[in-house]
Amino acid sequence: MSRPLRTAALLLALGSLAAGCSGLTGSASAEQGPDGLGKTDSPFWVDRHGPAAEQVRQWRDQGREQDAKAIERIAEQPVAIWPGGSGAAGAVRKVMRAAAEDRRTAVLVAYNIPHRDCGQHSAGGADSGAEYLSWIAEFARGIGDGKALVVLEPDAVPHNVDGCTPPEYHEERYQLLGAAIELLKEQPHTQVYLDAGNPAWIRDPARLADPLKRSGLARADGFALNVSNFQTDGTNLVYGHRLSKLTGGKHFVVDTSRNGRGPLAGRRGEAWCNPPGRALGKPPTTDTGDKLVDAYLWVKRPGESDGTCRGGPSAGTWWPDYALGLARGAQG
Repeated sequence: MSRPLRTAALLLALGSLAAGCSGLTGSASAEQGPDGLGKTDSPFWVDRHGPAAEQVRQWRDQGREQDAKAIERIAEQPVAIWPGGSGAAGAVRKVMRAAAEDRRTAVLVAYNIPHRDCGQHSAGGADSGAEYLSWIAEFARGIGDGKALVVLEPDAVPHNVDGCTPPEYHEERYQLLGAAIELLKEQPHTQVYLDAGNPAWIRDPARLADPLKRSGLARADGFALNVSNFQTDGTNLVYGHRLSKLTGGKHFVVDTSRNGRGPLAGRRGEAWCNPPGRALGKPPTTDTGDKLVDAYLWVKRPGESDGTCRGGPSAGTWWPDYALGLARGAQG
């Protein structure tokens, strides 16, 4: 089936539902921008104008040199970009141009699935399946022939598995995710990793295997673990290898942005939401030493809030004090 016909067929299938209800290789040489930021030996693009970089400049101007130096530990690393809403396509194109100029791979997160986050801290998303398909198609076209790694829809599959997403939306979600993978993989240099939650969430990976397959995992480059969470590298590797075996040997990537000290100890409510005393984890790299792990990434942008818990601002908002705590935790 041709690409236009395949996309049209997906739209028709989703309309019927509504009526009824890898691998990255190599590394770039270390570089330093004119502002002293962006030092990394990973192949991923560094946003030298992100909130961490702006915070470094602000605190340095204010004479807070030690704090600025600590935040450089975030600002100099490649972090994922989360383009959202109606302006996502334009944001993607802008990132891709900048990444191409630096000869790096952009790391992007597609996060707009209908009924997103079950109405919790990161509620939102497209209003319908058709709207989502239009959105993800524009997202994919924004990538074009540039080099990109896309983490697809954090929480979407695990929320189907744990029952947070109402059952009447499950089949549509699987089809939407499959369609998104198809559209993204039409771009010649795009890797796609479908989110699979974290080891502390769906503790038995066998529960995830079939839902991931129904979501089109076979067409993706692999799955993503630990997005916005704090599970240790070791825990993620054990879990990832088990899930890989259940999904035909699929590779995976791990979010190490804030797992330097692991998860908050004890049985505390919302341990995942702005927990105190955490630290930055392993910097982004494709040199993982594990044939199944394609990359360690900073998918969650360190220093951006998980939500309005523990005094934090709304989800995704830059929180300088929390960022400073993560950076200092990594230094200690």
